[in-house]
Amino acid sequence: MTDLAARGVSEVAQVTLRVMSEQAQTELSTLRDLLRFAVSRFNEAQLFFGHGSDNAWDEAVYLLLRSLHLPLDRLEPFLEARLTSDERSLVLRLIERRIQERLPVAYLTNEAWLGEYRFYVDQRVIVPRSFIAELLREQLAPWLDDADAVTSVLDLCTGSGCLAILAAHSFPAASIDAVDLSPDALAVARRNVADYDLAARIRLVEGNLFAAVKSQRYDLIISNPPYVNAAAMATLPDEYRHEPELALASGDDGLDLTRAILAAARRHLKPHGLLVVEIGHNREALETAFPATPFTWLDTSAGDQYVFLLHRDELP
Repeated sequence: MTDLAARGVSEVAQVTLRVMSEQAQTELSTLRDLLRFAVSRFNEAQLFFGHGSDNAWDEAVYLLLRSLHLPLDRLEPFLEARLTSDERSLVLRLIERRIQERLPVAYLTNEAWLGEYRFYVDQRVIVPRSFIAELLREQLAPWLDDADAVTSVLDLCTGSGCLAILAAHSFPAASIDAVDLSPDALAVARRNVADYDLAARIRLVEGNLFAAVKSQRYDLIISNPPYVNAAAMATLPDEYRHEPELALASGDDGLDLTRAILAAARRHLKPHGLLVVEIGHNREALETAFPATPFTWLDTSAGDQYVFLLHRDELP
C-alpha cells in the first residue's frame, strides 16, 4: 500500500469516527449509552491496553468516571444518569482522542494509580506500572525484618517519582534520593512529591545513575530502569510510542542499564543493604549474562519473572 493510500484509509477512518461522534452527540444520553459506545469504538479500533487496564471495558469505565468527576469505585448508581450536552461533548472528545492519537488514557486524564496512590503524569514520563510497588506495600517482607531500620533509600530512574513516594510511605524513618537523567521527568516528580508533602524526605537528583549520588551508601536501592530490548522497541504498539524513549530502551538485549546498576550497586549499599530491580521479560537473558550471580526472584501478581533481589555481598 502506498503512503497516499494509507493516508486515505486514515482519513476515511477519521471521517467515520467524526460522523459517529456527531450521531452520538444527539442519540446517546445516559452514562450507560456512552459507556457502551466507548467499548464498541475501542474494540473496533483495536486499541492496545497496557497502561492501567487490559481491556476496553475497564478503560472505558475509568475514562468516563474520571472525566465526569464521579467516584472511581462506583459505577452502578450513575449508569442511568443523563449527561448534559457539555459533558457528552467532553466524553466524546476524549474517546476520539484515545482512538485517533492512540494516547494512553493516563495522558488524557493526567493521572495514574499504583494501588491507592494517585500520581500526576504527562508525556514527559512513562505511565507508572511497576511490580516493585506491590513489594513496597508489603515493606519488602520477609527480606526486610524491620521497616523502621531502613533510614536511607535510593530510587534510580525515578521518572514520575512514584516508587520514591511509595518508599517514603513504606519506610517512615527513611530519607530517599530519587535520581533521573531527565530534567523533564524530575519536573513531574517534583509535582508528585509536593502533592504528597514529602519534599523534606525525598531529594530529587538529576544525573546518570550512581554518578549523581557520589559515594553515598543506602540501606535499600530500588530501580525500575529502562529494559525494553531493540527488537521489542521496533514493534511497540502506538500507545507506548507516546512515552519517552529514554525511559524504555536499554540496548540490544534490554540490559544496558541493569548491567550498569549491577556493576556499581555494591559500592553504594551499606553492609546489610538490598538491591531490588525490575527487568521486564529479561530474566533468561540476565541469568545467562550473570551465571554466577544468585538472583532471588520475588513473587508479584504476574509471577516471579520480573523483579530480582540481591544482598550486598551477592553483588559482583
